[in-house]
Amino acid sequence: MLANVYQHFRKDEHPFIDSVLDWIEQVNLQYAPYITDFLNPRQIFILESLVRQDLDLHYQLFGGYESAERKCAIIYPNYYEPSLNDYEVKMYELNYPTKFCELSHGKILGTIINKGIKRECIGDIITDGEKWQLFLKESIAHFITLQTEKIGNVSIRFIEKEYSEIIQPVEDWQVEMQTVSSLRIDNLISSVYNISRQRSKKLIEAGKVQLNWAVVERPDFSAEFQDVISVRGFGRIQLVEIHGKTKKDKIRISIRCLRK
Repeated sequence: MLANVYQHFRKDEHPFIDSVLDWIEQVNLQYAPYITDFLNPRQIFILESLVRQDLDLHYQLFGGYESAERKCAIIYPNYYEPSLNDYEVKMYELNYPTKFCELSHGKILGTIINKGIKRECIGDIITDGEKWQLFLKESIAHFITLQTEKIGNVSIRFIEKEYSEIIQPVEDWQVEMQTVSSLRIDNLISSVYNISRQRSKKLIEAGKVQLNWAVVERPDFSAEFQDVISVRGFGRIQLVEIHGKTKKDKIRISIRCLRK
């Protein structure tokens, strides 16, 4: 069975597949729900694909708000009815002198990770252009809110908020159709950001490109459904649909694109 599962995914994804299969087995053996940390879109796709194969189990996702990118999953047996408290997610707003200072997603995330916190414990970090809010797992929230007094040279305080107080995040993603010769990462970067293939390769080889939040150094690595490619200095690309090939053997795709 494992061989059949593995063949549908990349080799580097096999450890995560093993984790999901372990979670499924745990729920079946203990007949109790299992709650994950925050998952990225590609991990969510893998989890959904595997849990759906077990007719006795269900799953739900929660990231703090409807369009959250990073979400926690709960895998549960038929009898169970999940609640929001099960996900163990806290929402915080950053209090800082907004008129005199600026924050950024990268600075906020970097500050928290530099405290020794795993990326999986941190959900989306959102802004409406002035306020900043973020989602944290309860297990690390107390430590982070007590230990973090500054982001860069900006003094901040974490204020816990109810989900009903969420801001309306600024949405800069654009949905685009692209026709590409291949799904190689260097080719996608070149096509979407209108730069040379050689330049996109150099960005990858310099460690400036991430695939699903992990640095990738192979230009010939192929993207798959729901993959997110982050390119330092350019933005992010998410592959959301593959429509098939044209008469000239090109690939038609839909993407979500964030341009800096």
